[in-house]
Amino acid sequence: MADEFGRVRAEMLAQDHVFSLLGGRTVDQALEAGLSTKEVWQAVCDAFEVPAERR
Repeated sequence: MADEFGRVRAEMLAQDHVFSLLGGRTVDQALEAGLSTKEVWQAVCDAFEVPAERR
């Protein structure tokens, strides 16, 4: 996430942004709940429309 959004913004997103695709969880909560990093990254990319070549 840091490569795509910058370190500070990535940390904020992981802690504070709630993603509906992650069941109403933040990135940190989703990872703690056992979701795979791939699944979490795909949800982030979908939410922020990250181009396919950078996913």
